[in-house]
Amino acid sequence: MLNPSDWRLCVAPMIDVTDRHCRYFHRLLAPRARLYTEMITTGALLHGNVERHLDFDEAEHPVALQLGGSEPDALAHAARLGRQWGYDEINLNCGCPSERVQRGAFGACLMAEPALVADCIKAMQDAVDIPVTVKHRLGLDYDESYAFVRDFVGQIHDTGCRVFVVHARNAVLKGLSPKDNREIPPLRYEVAKQLKADFPDSIFVLNGGLADADQSVAAANEFDGVMLGRAAWHTPRVLSEVSLRLWPSGRLPTDAQVVDAMVRYAAEQVSRGVPLRVMTRPMLGLVNGQSGARRWRRMLSDPTRLAGNEPGLIYEAWRSLQSPSHVPAAAAMPAG
Repeated sequence: MLNPSDWRLCVAPMIDVTDRHCRYFHRLLAPRARLYTEMITTGALLHGNVERHLDFDEAEHPVALQLGGSEPDALAHAARLGRQWGYDEINLNCGCPSERVQRGAFGACLMAEPALVADCIKAMQDAVDIPVTVKHRLGLDYDESYAFVRDFVGQIHDTGCRVFVVHARNAVLKGLSPKDNREIPPLRYEVAKQLKADFPDSIFVLNGGLADADQSVAAANEFDGVMLGRAAWHTPRVLSEVSLRLWPSGRLPTDAQVVDAMVRYAAEQVSRGVPLRVMTRPMLGLVNGQSGARRWRRMLSDPTRLAGNEPGLIYEAWRSLQSPSHVPAAAAMPAG
């Protein structure tokens, strides 16, 4: 039996953003959020380095694997790999509008083929014993017919799928970039609400246009949950703000504690050959809105400083916020 509260707060799959290091950072900020991998194609898992794509830290749970693909057998194989690696959910991408995804005939293109999507979902459901879910748009190009998305969800619902993450915009497949597709097609929250009303036994998570804690909490109270994307990337502390309001009894780390945890994590990862810049990149927005935030971003994105792969750089940037007139040349590593 699915528990709607498991999807109360989610962090969106974002290509070239939500890698395992970003997810580890987000977990510190939102202990109960559901985290999603960036979209991983079935081809990458069938023919690429599975460990590189699927390895993650146990601290990330609950964490979902988002797959991109359109062949039921390949998706079933990829879902089995995800289950073997310990993911808590398999999510099928039916919303990405990029040209690369279109060439592969998956992502948002799949909304035009609901019967195929149903076959893909059934194949994955047969392969794993964890939830198989869908992330989709409201329509394709400039067709705003409610019947289109209702019938799409209906065919998926018939497979037994009960979790739908709705990016409440259309996907325009020709003429708009992925960035434009996140901003130009109008948000239609009322259509997502109608889906929730028409499929009352399902879990609907709202995605798209949620820029701050007030919007997100209001949406979480109208839907079963919310999924934050760019807001979590640009202003990551919004995850903490939403968490505190959804789970008031929860305890969250201070910025100083987050810095401590990330220095320890970065030291471990650097010892394995991971470049420091990979760990500092998701941290750039941590102190946005605070005095010295620009200095913090500049120090943690400076190629010359990052080249040394010294995790103490994170402490150096942190201390610069307290004492901007004096930035030490090096910072000591924490004990233990």
